[in-house]
Amino acid sequence: MSKVLVTGAGGFIGSHLVEKLAADGADVRAFVEYDSRESWGWLDDAAPETLDTIEIIAGDIRDSHAVRQAMAGCETVLHLAALIGIPYSYLAPESYVDTNVTGTLNVVQAATDLGVSRVVHTSTSEVYGTAQYVPIDEAHPLNPQSPYAATKVGADQIALSYGRSFGTPVTVVRPFNTYGPRQSARAVIPTIITQLAAHDPQNGPAKIRLGAIAPTRDFTYVSDTVAGFLAAAESNGAVGDVVNIGTNFEISVGDTAQTIADLMGVELIIETEDTRLRPDASEVERLWCDNRKAAELIGWQPAHAGLTGFRRGLEATIDWFAAPANRAGYKAHLYNV
Repeated sequence: MSKVLVTGAGGFIGSHLVEKLAADGADVRAFVEYDSRESWGWLDDAAPETLDTIEIIAGDIRDSHAVRQAMAGCETVLHLAALIGIPYSYLAPESYVDTNVTGTLNVVQAATDLGVSRVVHTSTSEVYGTAQYVPIDEAHPLNPQSPYAATKVGADQIALSYGRSFGTPVTVVRPFNTYGPRQSARAVIPTIITQLAAHDPQNGPAKIRLGAIAPTRDFTYVSDTVAGFLAAAESNGAVGDVVNIGTNFEISVGDTAQTIADLMGVELIIETEDTRLRPDASEVERLWCDNRKAAELIGWQPAHAGLTGFRRGLEATIDWFAAPANRAGYKAHLYNV
């Protein structure tokens, strides 16, 4: 692959994507959020052989000048920079508009002006809202149930409109509930694992605090999501289109917690904590991905499919969180929106 810009490169998925691109020999420019402490997010922990081969630029996705400077000379743009926490979007919706909508506008405008060969924009399954039919294909109505999801609908449409209006070669990748090492503790799988890892089995069954446990999700292991981004970037089949990235397997949050407890050898008691519940009309009750279009247009299929694949992905995630150094930045006793 030619010179690639990855926005949101210090984040959960972005850092994995940068590492994979570097391992594959790509010329990578990683755009990370500016921090006065000179933090590069999860890239701080990248192997020396990765850091030696990539270029890191710090900036702000909301700043059109910074985005344009970072993109200069790149032929492919993988745009992942976003605010993603749903609970925080209830508290700071304007920040989500600025980052997710305006940030995406900055990316596609710069890509158009600079003649970039491919833009892969990151969407989310949250834009569908609670499934009106399953599995959810790309024709499913958009029904955002949170300010976060609404800004992602806006960002998606900005990106696609540039393709229609100016011929900008945009593909929208729509991942379903990516999980794996480095994921934020706001997400349910790290929340479960970190609480169980902090439990002393001598104190009896582990009591963990969760929100709603009946909703179902289609959890996608991070290496599969990364593979989906790369397939979209390298294929002409989905330019101007949207592709779902998911496993075509749904499981409830409660069953997910029990599966993790079984893998960790812990007896589990789930307690509902009101502060973790979404407003009733904002809770997405069911997400289940139809991934046939990704197979047809970009040749992508998940390596961690079905319950067996989900358990393999969970085992890898649990192993990562089992290392105290990896858990050091997580506060299992707090609920951080």
